[in-house]
This record gives sequence, structure tokens and C-alpha cells, in this order.
Amino acid sequence: MRLSERTVIDLLAAFRSPDPTPGGGSAAALTGAVGASLLAMVAALPKTRASGAADEEILREAGRHCAALSADLAVLIDRDSEAYDLVMAAYKRPKTAGEAKAGRSAAIQSALRSAIAAPLDVMRACADAANEGIVVADFGNPSAASDVQVALELLTAALRGARLNIEINLESVKDADYIGEVREEIARLVRRVAENADTARNALRR
Repeated sequence: MRLSERTVIDLLAAFRSPDPTPGGGSAAALTGAVGASLLAMVAALPKTRASGAADEEILREAGRHCAALSADLAVLIDRDSEAYDLVMAAYKRPKTAGEAKAGRSAAIQSALRSAIAAPLDVMRACADAANEGIVVADFGNPSAASDVQVALELLTAALRGARLNIEINLESVKDADYIGEVREEIARLVRRVAENADTARNALRR
């Protein structure tokens, strides 16, 4: 059974088991999924601060987008663990000479990119959800302000956790251009989430 299909109790048991997966990357994806789900919930509540039908539809659309992002992040819970397993399988290939050695090295580099792609997608989804958080904070039910704040904290934590997983894998990547591109995107996503979270928090204070 996929991690995302387990009960909460079973999933927590999997996290605390001695097996290497699920690990921090899957935990980051799960955290982001909860954050996006909270925003979707607030966007669906009645008694909003929307001033008319147009604002109301903007809020509902933000909620639908957050729900979709939560579903994407749930998929990433499994994808991250699968990517880690690929890395471990590549490292276990025989350390022989010649073509076999070159094949092992290529397999490791390919697997590392998969292990980077999953948490990078987590960061992207969290950034998109935090952007929708501005709309939810602006127009959502004011009684759910604490839910929005919790969501922003979870999305920020998920983004940071995913970044840690990317950085550890980048240390073993040999392509300098690829490393530079990934680090540039990481920096942009970190700034974007920080700015959007601050904007959303300010909207809640109005």
C-alpha cells in the first residue's frame, strides 16, 4: 500500500520505523499537504470577508487550487521515498571496472536527480500554496485566522525541509551547471514563500 493511502496511525508508524523510508523528504511533503489542505478548508468556509460575488469566486478558486496542490503533495510523499530507494539501489551496484563502473556512476547521477526533483516539486507546490494564502487571508472567514497562520507555518516548514533534502543530494552531483540552476531556483522559492507568508499574515491583521 502506498504511503499516501495509509491511515494516519500507520503512516506515523512507518515514519518511526528503523527503515530509511519514509524519511524527511516524505515528511516535508506530508507537512506541505496539510498546510495546503488547511487553506482549502478556510477558503470553503461561509461568512467570508469577500465584498461581492467576484471576490467570493476568487476565494473559492484559491481553495480549489490549494486542494489540488494538497493532492500533488500527497503524491510526492510516495515519490520522495521511491526516489531515495533508486539512489540506494544505484549505490549498491557492483563497483567493478570499465563499463560497469561507468554505468554505476551514471545510475547514481540519474537517481540523485530524481531524489532532487521530488523535494524541488514540494518546494514549488508550497510556494504556490503560500501565494494562494494571500487570497485566503484577504477574503476568508476571519474566525479561521489561526488556521491560515498554521497553514503558513506548515508550508514554510515543508519548504525548508524539502530544501535540506535537496542540498544533501546536491553534494554528490557532478554537473556544476545543474547545481547552479537548482540553487538559483531554491533561492527564488525561499524568497517567494517568505514574502507571500508575510503578505498573508499582514492581511489577517486588517
